[in-house]
Amino acid sequence: QRGFCFMLTSLMAISPSASLRFHPQLLIPSSLFPAKNHEFLFSLPHPRVSHHKFDSCGLLTVGSGQNPLRSGGNSISNPLTIRAEASSSPVNRQPMLPPYNVLITGSTKGIGYALAKEFLKAGDNIIICSRSAERVESALQSLRGEFGEQHVWGTTCDVREGQDVKNLVAFAQQNLKYIDLWINNAGSNAYSYKPLAEASDEDLIEVVTTNTLGLMICCREAVNMMLNQPRGGHIFNIDGAGSDGRPTPRFAAYGATKRSVVHLTKSLQAELRMQDVKNVVVHNLSPGMVTTDLLMSGATTKQAKFFINVLAEPAEVVAEYLVPIVRSIPANGSTKPTYIRFLTGLKAYSQIFSRLAFGARRNRYVLED
Repeated sequence: QRGFCFMLTSLMAISPSASLRFHPQLLIPSSLFPAKNHEFLFSLPHPRVSHHKFDSCGLLTVGSGQNPLRSGGNSISNPLTIRAEASSSPVNRQPMLPPYNVLITGSTKGIGYALAKEFLKAGDNIIICSRSAERVESALQSLRGEFGEQHVWGTTCDVREGQDVKNLVAFAQQNLKYIDLWINNAGSNAYSYKPLAEASDEDLIEVVTTNTLGLMICCREAVNMMLNQPRGGHIFNIDGAGSDGRPTPRFAAYGATKRSVVHLTKSLQAELRMQDVKNVVVHNLSPGMVTTDLLMSGATTKQAKFFINVLAEPAEVVAEYLVPIVRSIPANGSTKPTYIRFLTGLKAYSQIFSRLAFGARRNRYVLED
């Protein structure tokens, strides 16, 4: 503890461009928190912030403490310069004003459902979806009971199927005419934590088709829809364990697919920039460690319990923080891609320090040995 306190104290004297990492014994092994939806594992950013370079992420690397829209090891590169079709020219382009029309995939439970509730609280209109018709109906009844039928719609959608996503777009256009914010939250770890050599074909296909193919299909359809909207639109891809390139033992396939999320986002940004598109912007969104049922089921070791208690937050807390930031992007008329993070490096360090120094957050969610 004395050594850790010394490092925290030393942080104040480090230049903004420096990078400080914990002693290896304090690094969080990825295997402790097999993430699904979503994102119990996290990447904490380097303090270095650049708007012209897509930097690498590091696990438990000191964050910059800057605005979460601009901070993060993966500060996204140059602002997009727009193409836009004739309808999105400076003369014809419509301003994007609230209330916003928001579509969230995988939004009948967990962080997706919490995000939907928070957007509804802000007065926005929401489309929720899931593979399960039963979960869609249950979530729809709950949300409509709280916010009214005129603000929320729901439908089934398997993001792995191109026609399903096309139908989702048609459903959104039928009910809301256009979508301002599309959040790609659907993801899967097949609820299987084992070495890759022991993974079944079915599990691997489930993970890869949902997290990679499904994301690509959703991005394709969202971009095509938004290019034809005078208001344009913003797409947010949710990251997860492995997105920073660090290993994810026992759920290697999941980590590999989440690494591809960051690459896909960068590639889409480059494509849109090459096409001179201004009215469609693609971002990354990082919820950090969220106390979903799946996360809590992994609390089987002393280290896992420690970090869950110290760093994890309920989905409602994460959504309450993220939604105002997401909504501020169209409100400000921004065309700059962003990497929005809930769990910054300094926030994590502060909470770990409080635990080691004062015993804070002990047994917060699970009893520790």
